[in-house]
Amino acid sequence: MSIRTELPSGTPPAIILVEPQLAENIGMTARAMANFGLSELRLVNPKNGWPKKGVREAASGATHVLDAARIYATVPEAIADLHVVLATTARERGQMKRVLAPEAAMVEVAAREGQRIGIMFGRERVGLTNDEVSLADAIVTFPVSPDFPSLNLAQGVLLMGYEWRRASGRAELPFSGALLSLPATREALLSLFASLEEGLQAAGFYPPEKREIIARNMRDMLHRMAMTEQDVRTLRGALRALSRRAKPPASD
Repeated sequence: MSIRTELPSGTPPAIILVEPQLAENIGMTARAMANFGLSELRLVNPKNGWPKKGVREAASGATHVLDAARIYATVPEAIADLHVVLATTARERGQMKRVLAPEAAMVEVAAREGQRIGIMFGRERVGLTNDEVSLADAIVTFPVSPDFPSLNLAQGVLLMGYEWRRASGRAELPFSGALLSLPATREALLSLFASLEEGLQAAGFYPPEKREIIARNMRDMLHRMAMTEQDVRTLRGALRALSRRAKPPASD
């Protein structure tokens, strides 16, 4: 089965993983990229070679990203053809670089039409070195809790992919939750009110002297539900079923 790939408007950034160690992290990174329409994965000197056992399973179907992944020996080689490079880090590096949150960073990326852009992610345990960060144009860091600032590699890619999709104007929800049935007509509502009030009276729900005020309160309650035609049909069916069940069996 072929997998349809999508490239959002603008130039999607490349995701660069520097010396990734775990196959699961690379696979989950590919999955996170595919979730948000990114497809270019670059791996710098992956530990224990490439391809890694178990990486395709961890990708959960995003194997087109893995199949197109390119392998580089060094960071300079991996970023040589790029116009802009962003380095992700959770630590302050003491370097005179702009520090951006993911949202602001991806707004800038989306505005750079036609330019090649890469986002670097470091090793699972120690991240990027200061020398590697020095090769970037700006730093991207995440507004995480200071009590636990460490992000999983794929989680970081997921957040950047999400912000890229928003910034590129493609963050449309897959479904709207719009009503599939028209609002109920007054005729349908009045008929429902009549059936409900008749059934409640037969069941002795309210004393005669309070019938009108209780009936009005119940109508108001049902109006607040903004019922559709389907809602009314369902409720009327339920009332008919209850009415049939409440009737005593005919005697012989």
